[in-house]
Amino acid sequence: MKRVITFGEIMLRLSPPGFQRFGQAKSFDVVYGGAESNASVSLANYGLDSAFVTLVPDNPIGQSAVNELRQFGVDTAHMVRKGERLGIYFYEKGVSMRPSKVIYDRRDSAIARIAPGDIDWDEVFDGADWFHFTGITPALSASAAQETAKAVRAAKAHGVTVSCDLNYRKNLWSREEAGRVMGELTPMVDVLIANEEDAADVFGIHAAGTDIYAGKLDVEGYRSVASQLVERFGCSKVAITLRESISASDNNWSGMLYDGAAQQMYVSKKYSIRLVDRLGGGDSFGSGLIYALLSDCLPQEAVEFAAAASALKQTIEGDVNRVTASEVRALMGGNASGRVQR
Repeated sequence: MKRVITFGEIMLRLSPPGFQRFGQAKSFDVVYGGAESNASVSLANYGLDSAFVTLVPDNPIGQSAVNELRQFGVDTAHMVRKGERLGIYFYEKGVSMRPSKVIYDRRDSAIARIAPGDIDWDEVFDGADWFHFTGITPALSASAAQETAKAVRAAKAHGVTVSCDLNYRKNLWSREEAGRVMGELTPMVDVLIANEEDAADVFGIHAAGTDIYAGKLDVEGYRSVASQLVERFGCSKVAITLRESISASDNNWSGMLYDGAAQQMYVSKKYSIRLVDRLGGGDSFGSGLIYALLSDCLPQEAVEFAAAASALKQTIEGDVNRVTASEVRALMGGNASGRVQR
């Protein structure tokens, strides 16, 4: 069984029930999630040996986050108990023309205060096949950035394939800082994943013919984006999610995969989604791609699996993708009617 390591922050998510606004809420629904922990859940659901590495406080809230991952079969042995608080984010779900809103309360969270020696990376990568991180983790603090670089170097030393989702977050760092830090990490990345905005925000590489706010994407423009990323950083593959935002309730969704060696672009079919919860869509795309590549899928099948998996995620409440590989393959095969299964 292939073993995948992910490294990042898991947070407590608090959301008003239904489509209530923050000012209406008298209670909050609770789930746990984060970019890399979401990916670890998907990979475990697909049957891989999936391990998540992080720091959580040694208190009942930290333990609840650990328990959340354990229920899906994620290996939590490298979740270190240290620090005083778990990061929190508040999520107000949008609908129709009203956009969703996210408010972070993650300053000085446990992982942001990570220190040298907290994690034994040689032990973590013993027997591992793949390592996945995102641009969110090095954005949390200077020490988190240093530890991310240490983890990537250790993964490469152990012969582990490395993937990264750029995941630019303007509330965590500036474009200039992101470009500097990620510019140092990305040359060590084998498979680079991004959304339709990340390459422009982090590296200043823009897709021609695209207006994300009008929901207009030119897929051919992303061939140039991907080829420039390959040329600049030497990644073997670049994958980009393509979201056409019609409203907060309806999106068109697809993905592309660029093979650097073959200089070939592969584009998935497009899905029209009535959104239930769009958070975690990119994480489920990345984890779907990792699973497919580890399963020796050809590039077209790999991007089709990733796109179908992430389309399904956005019909599911919460951060994580609660689907199996067989359910993803059913959608890939054209079973998108939504008819009741008896």
